[in-house]
Amino acid sequence: MAIKEGDKAPAFNLPTDNGKKLKLSDIKGKKVVLYFYPRDDTPGCTKEAIGFTESLAKFKRAGAVVIGASKDTVEKHAKFRDKYDLKIPLISDEDGSLCKDYGVWKKKMNYGKSYMGIERSTFLIDEKGKIAKAWQKVKVAGHVDEVLAAVKEL
Repeated sequence: MAIKEGDKAPAFNLPTDNGKKLKLSDIKGKKVVLYFYPRDDTPGCTKEAIGFTESLAKFKRAGAVVIGASKDTVEKHAKFRDKYDLKIPLISDEDGSLCKDYGVWKKKMNYGKSYMGIERSTFLIDEKGKIAKAWQKVKVAGHVDEVLAAVKEL
C-alpha cells in the first residue's frame, strides 16, 4: 500500500547505526525527512547519504531532521557511517516492517530478473506527523536539493 501526501506517517521505533532506538514520536514537532535506500555502501546509496550529510546544516536551519532507512543491519550501518563520515542517523529495518508500512518494498527488475527490494523513496513528514510530500522512484542527482526546497516551503 502506497502512502500519500496527507496520510498520517506510520510510527516507528527501530535501532540506528549507533545501536540506540529512534522513535518517530521522539521527534514530533519537527519536520522529518525520512529517506529509504536499497543498500549501504553501493554507488547511488553512498552518493545520496553523502549528499544529505553535506546539506545537513541547511536542513537543520530549516527545522528538519534527516533520517536514512534500509534493511541493512546496525553493524553494516555503523561501518557505512564511519567509512563516509555520515552525520545522519541510519535506521535498521531488518524485518522490513517499516519498508512495508511506507510502501517502499516493491517488486523490481534488473537485467530481466524479478526480485523484491526497496524502491528509493523519500517522505517529508510535517510537525504534526503527516506526510507533507512523498517522492518515489527517486533519482539521486538533484534529489537532496529538491527535498531541501520542499522543507523550506513547509
